[in-house]
Amino acid sequence: MSAIIIENGLVHYEAFGRGQPLIFIHGWLGSWRYWVPTMDDLSDRYRTYALDLWGFGDSDRRGEGYSIAGYTALVQRFLDEMGIRQAPIIGHALGGVVALSFAAAAPDRSNQVMAVSTPLDRNSIGRPLATLSSDENDILVRVLGRRQAASYPEVQEEAHKTDSAAIVSSVQAVIQGSLQSDLESLRVPILLTYGDQDPLISAPSQDWLTRCESNIRAISFDESRHFPMLEEANKFNRLLRDFLDAGDDLQALELKDEWRRRVR
Repeated sequence: MSAIIIENGLVHYEAFGRGQPLIFIHGWLGSWRYWVPTMDDLSDRYRTYALDLWGFGDSDRRGEGYSIAGYTALVQRFLDEMGIRQAPIIGHALGGVVALSFAAAAPDRSNQVMAVSTPLDRNSIGRPLATLSSDENDILVRVLGRRQAASYPEVQEEAHKTDSAAIVSSVQAVIQGSLQSDLESLRVPILLTYGDQDPLISAPSQDWLTRCESNIRAISFDESRHFPMLEEANKFNRLLRDFLDAGDDLQALELKDEWRRRVR
């Protein structure tokens, strides 16, 4: 286990591979661990990093810091501690919110952002997340249901470590704000990806997407729910590689039929 001290608290992270840095940030359910298959797949070309945010995985719990601003500051401090000046960031759900907020706050630190299953406004968050209370015990089952929760061993393994207050506080922060205006001000390449079957997060409207600049692209996985990196792993990893290679040219990105999917 690798860890550093930030603001007098322990922050757990893991890193695989060699090459240019690539940062992964987990979402509201689970920890760094469900990124392992994707990190491993890209470790032939990248030095992949995944950290546990405050209140998740093996990072410390905190009475404060469970805000988007607090998590954004944590990512900046993490990059500083790792000696990383600039890197693409891939964030899932809460991690996507943090990645986009970080890119808006420090536009010179992230040159690409892939936001997966990420809510851009309050209407994008489904009832199971929006109504979660801080006294819940089995968070994964409460949000996903017992049968669906059991289909994600990579998530289930560490979900019990989560401080439910971290979920509730950060969900409420998203409900009270909106990322759409931040995205409209960003100029770095941004890929928004969603699972068409996701019961927790919905994609932005097509009307809004058509008004976006060419640096923003949205792609959906038609057979995925909340975790496309696990449910359609090969497609997800190939798309991520293509995105990282595409630079500013996002229009050619697409999911290809020959990319075989993982079926659960």
